[in-house]
Amino acid sequence: MPPLMPADAVDLGAFRVGPGQPLALIAGPCVIESTEHCLQVAEFAREVCTRLGVNYVFKASFDKANRSSAGGFRGPGLDAGLHTLATVRSRLGVPVLSDIHEPAQAAPAGAVLDVVQIPAFLCRQTDLLVAAARTGRAVNIKKGQFMSPAQMKQAVDKVRACGNARVLLTERGTFFGYGALVNDMVGIDQMRAFAPVVFDATHSCQLPGSLETATGGRPQYAPLLARTAIAAGADALFLEIHDRPAEARSDAATVLPLEALEPILRSCLKIRAALGDSA
Repeated sequence: MPPLMPADAVDLGAFRVGPGQPLALIAGPCVIESTEHCLQVAEFAREVCTRLGVNYVFKASFDKANRSSAGGFRGPGLDAGLHTLATVRSRLGVPVLSDIHEPAQAAPAGAVLDVVQIPAFLCRQTDLLVAAARTGRAVNIKKGQFMSPAQMKQAVDKVRACGNARVLLTERGTFFGYGALVNDMVGIDQMRAFAPVVFDATHSCQLPGSLETATGGRPQYAPLLARTAIAAGADALFLEIHDRPAEARSDAATVLPLEALEPILRSCLKIRAALGDSA
């Protein structure tokens, strides 16, 4: 069979993500802890990315609606969270991304965000995808842990049927048994035929439900997975980062320290340079 042709790059306003474009990074804390904390993390990541020539999108969730435990920290909520994200966007001049969980959240989120994200567990929810598409913003659909790469075309088609062609897909691992995620790097190439692909290196290291009230993980493998995904053709990376990982209010088991960001990006850039036009 001939190789699959990648989909066109997606315009995020300040830059494009996809074939022939510079590496892009989506990064930030898992959840909004405070406006000041988001500004601190975003400024650090922006400076690293500017120095390396990487296009940067700040990410943080205003509501973690799918926590393992009912007592898990969920974040500030829609209104306060969007205010924080708008502040990061205006003060630092970077695009911002957050996830929505209900169709009613799409319109207010779309008024602030550059990228509306669909959580992996909700990637088949037609009403949510349609609402995100109708914002006119770019839509990042995280591949469900229960979905094959080929099945994600249907999610992309739901967004495009609404007249919105600005779709990204994010690979974040597939369930293997009850306590691990595995990554099919062939799936990156398969999904690039539908939309540019982001690789989520930190969530791919999770061990779902392995802790009594939270998700565990093996963050030491995030750099390895990131390099492998870039070698397989991923257009962008997704990393959760934090200045004090052990104290992170969400995903503390997999979030990376700020100082890990630049070495990961440098190694991935070397791989992209070695691949040249073949990527």
